Amino acid sequence: MITEIGHLSLILALLVSVLQIGVLGMGYAKNIYNWLYAGTLIAVVQFGFIGISFLSLTWAFVNSDFSLTLVTNNSHTLKPLLYKISGVWGNHEGSMLLWVLVLSFFGFLLAVLQRQIPLKFKALVLFFQSAITLAFLSFILFTSNPFDRLEFPPFNGYDLNPLLQDPG
Repeated sequence: MITEIGHLSLILALLVSVLQIGVLGMGYAKNIYNWLYAGTLIAVVQFGFIGISFLSLTWAFVNSDFSLTLVTNNSHTLKPLLYKISGVWGNHEGSMLLWVLVLSFFGFLLAVLQRQIPLKFKALVLFFQSAITLAFLSFILFTSNPFDRLEFPPFNGYDLNPLLQDPG
C-alpha cells in the first residue's frame, strides 16, 4: 500500500510539474504576479510529492517488499540496514529518483528561502527547473519506473550489487 502511495505521488509530481510550467509561463508572459507567486508555491508541493515517493521506495527496501522488481533485484533479507538503504539509489531507477529529489529540493529552497530575488527572475528559474523535472519524471515513469510490480514475488531478493557491498 505504501509503495502504491509512492507511485501515485510520483504521478502527481508529474502533473504538478505540468501545472507549474503552465502557471509560471502564463504569469510571466502576461505579468500576472499572483500567478508567479502561486507558481513558486507549487515548487513546494512538487518537492513534497517527490519526497513522499522517495521515502516510500526507501520504506520498501527497508521492509524487504519483494513485490517490487527493483527491491527484488537489489536487496536481500539478510543484508544490514545500511546496505538496504543504500540499495535505494544503488541502481538506475533509484538513482534517477534521487536526482529528481535533489533537483526539486533546490527548487524548494529557491521558492521558500530566497526572498530578496525578484519574483519574475525566480519564476523564470523555477519555470526551467520544472521543465527539467518534467523531463526526468516522464523518463522515470515511462521507461524506468521504480514501482514496477512482480506478479509472483519471491521470498528473497537477488542481493545488492557486489561493488556496493565492500565495507572497506
